[in-house]
Amino acid sequence: MNIRNARVITVRFVCHLVLACAVLIIQLPAQTSASVAPTTQQSGTVQSPAPNWPFPLTSEKTTEVTISSKGTQEKDGNIYKLHEAVEIDFRDYTLRADEITYNQDTGDAVAIGHVTLDGGTNDEHIEASRAEYNIRTQQGKFENVLAKSGVGIGARNATLTTTEPFTFTGKSVEKTGAQKYVVHHGSVTSCALPKPKWTLDAERIDVDLSDSARIYNTTFRIDGVPVLYLPYATHPTTNLGRHTGFLVPTFGQSSRKGTIIGDSIYFAINRSVDATAGAEYFSTRGWSQHGELRARPSRYSDINFDYFGVVDRGIGSPKVDQGGQDIKLDAETLIPHDIRGVADINYLSSFVFRLAFTESFNQAVNSEVKSQTFVSKNFDGYSLNAYAARYQNFQSATTGDLITIFHVPSFDFASVDREFTGTPFYWSVNGQIGGATRSQPTVETDGIVGRYDVNPRTSVPLFFRGWTFRPELGLRDTYYSERQTGVNGSILDDGLNRRAIEGDFEMRPPTLERIFDKPVFGEKLKHTVEPRMIYRVVDGVSGFQNVIRFDARDILSDTNEVEYAVIQRLFVKPVNKDCSKKEFDQDGVEKPCSDASRELLSWELAQRYYFDPDFGGAIINGKRNVLTTSLDFAGISFLTEPRRFSPIVSKVRLSASEHIEGSWELDYDTVNSRINASTLFVDYKFGQVFFGGSHAFLRAPGEILVSNPTPGPDRFNQFRFLGGYGGPNKVGWSTAAGIGFDSNFNFLQYGSLQATHNWDCCGISAEYRRYALGNVRNENQFRFAFSLANVGLFGNMKRQERLY
Repeated sequence: MNIRNARVITVRFVCHLVLACAVLIIQLPAQTSASVAPTTQQSGTVQSPAPNWPFPLTSEKTTEVTISSKGTQEKDGNIYKLHEAVEIDFRDYTLRADEITYNQDTGDAVAIGHVTLDGGTNDEHIEASRAEYNIRTQQGKFENVLAKSGVGIGARNATLTTTEPFTFTGKSVEKTGAQKYVVHHGSVTSCALPKPKWTLDAERIDVDLSDSARIYNTTFRIDGVPVLYLPYATHPTTNLGRHTGFLVPTFGQSSRKGTIIGDSIYFAINRSVDATAGAEYFSTRGWSQHGELRARPSRYSDINFDYFGVVDRGIGSPKVDQGGQDIKLDAETLIPHDIRGVADINYLSSFVFRLAFTESFNQAVNSEVKSQTFVSKNFDGYSLNAYAARYQNFQSATTGDLITIFHVPSFDFASVDREFTGTPFYWSVNGQIGGATRSQPTVETDGIVGRYDVNPRTSVPLFFRGWTFRPELGLRDTYYSERQTGVNGSILDDGLNRRAIEGDFEMRPPTLERIFDKPVFGEKLKHTVEPRMIYRVVDGVSGFQNVIRFDARDILSDTNEVEYAVIQRLFVKPVNKDCSKKEFDQDGVEKPCSDASRELLSWELAQRYYFDPDFGGAIINGKRNVLTTSLDFAGISFLTEPRRFSPIVSKVRLSASEHIEGSWELDYDTVNSRINASTLFVDYKFGQVFFGGSHAFLRAPGEILVSNPTPGPDRFNQFRFLGGYGGPNKVGWSTAAGIGFDSNFNFLQYGSLQATHNWDCCGISAEYRRYALGNVRNENQFRFAFSLANVGLFGNMKRQERLY
């Protein structure tokens, strides 16, 4: 090598060293400019001096692009080669990699090593080993990809920008648009990586981050184990919008229904209407159908329609068909002139069907079916209503043993108490014009019975030194187009005019109170005693036994009575409580804080004395007589014979804290020296622990029904209990158990045991449930559900049926 060639090689080597040093110095805190000297290449392509990194690049066809790196950078025309921690910022995206070659003219970028692309409308984050990407068209190809939406990447960590992140992986991924990708040999999930609990794996996945991911020939895997093959599936990529498609199949097992297999399809009809239709196959009974329609036609209108039916092959020998239908329609609207319209329509084909197939225990034992539809207008203290209603009460599981009452379109009118101008008197009025029909095994009206009722009232409140007096006088006139000949007698086409005069006198002495100065558990106590007395008389009701019973308007009878009662209340108020210091629970929710007083405990005792024990001849011995005076006082019909004293009614309410509450209502019959009814309820919740219990006791008056000559039980003694730990969204284990026990017959009517384990993106639930509803239903069920975040529920254990 001669000296001349040696000088050239040395110069070229020194040039590269100086260029690298210039870039590194600029990335560090500022140094003196003398330490950087631009040099040029002396042979081959001329290399430009090192620019002041980072710096913006612009062209005629693209928006501003900023590039930077911590390593060496080279520029060959409009092609930039950058090394070490390279970043390219464009629009609302950032492209990072170990090395990037960027063509300013075309917008093409080739990224190699630890490639990431962050930004976009959906806060996208893509990780890849290599990428070819055009920042103008937002199209390109990525290799060995892990991608997320709904994740904002900061300088130190990643934060969720949505509660429903979406993740997909792929051996190669093509970005075909601003929010569209085609994934090859990949998977989707909503679980945290790198070890997701579940995935949907497929050779091809079309992802639209503004809509959903469409997955073809997919395998559903749990912890990598294949569980289910699906020819086609969708996964939402955003919480906006709804899409038509099949829901996740359901499976279950029952001792009476056998193996249960079903599926449903969801219809996103438009932005205001959707529907669901599906069916389940019962291997030993038949199959069921269910449907739901939801609509919100306007801001002030909504419609909900539910259908459930079963085609039953029968049970027992000989086969007994227990199939039927249960239909519900709820609708509400507000029409011009502030007129409110409501429809609440329910149809049940038979009580046996409800007992046999309804999943809710409380609904299964409910023998009533109510429907009503009305339009209502309220203005200036007046109310006008036009309505129609249908009421059914199934007396037993025997076909046809039911009472049906139908109100044809009727008109109600009422007003609040209104002042007679310039006087201390007030007046009000209510009434009805309409018709009704009644049908039961022993009697049936012949067509529609017209009924016209009006009840004007006047009162004057008086106050004297803390005492309150309120005398009230009312007139009642009701006309019926038909009458009946005694209780359960035949219907006669003969009108009946019922007239009555009503008088009330209410007296309330001043409230007695005492404040205890010494705090108890940091709270002051206040005790109050509130007595009251009400004298009531109704006179003039004739032909009580000839009135056909349709509703509460028809059970008015003569009475002459006095009610005496006392209510004791215990109030508490925190002492020196500082609500300026905020406290939070374990979920980060701020705890409510108040230094105001609240009611801790109340106890009411009441009884009535009847000066007219026969109520003007309305009482029939040995029958459950339901009169206005008993209906508005006690929870049961206690009038089976003439009597002077009503039962003593005791009502206790407890609200110890936000964690515990309870109530106890007791009816004690002083005439027969026994408890007629008792209802106890307690509910407790602290953190993730909860439990509740109730006890219901009823001693029913003895009576033999004409439609059912077999005497039923004269008492009911039932217990309910529910307890558990956790909640439907709690990560980790949650469990709960509930039972219904009939102490009178000494057997378990209902029992349920549920357990759930939730991960970050999915959960699994299992339940054992038992029904014992007489000879109609004796069933053991085993149900489960596997829920996928943002996807749906796999199984037949519905969310609304969980105990927690």
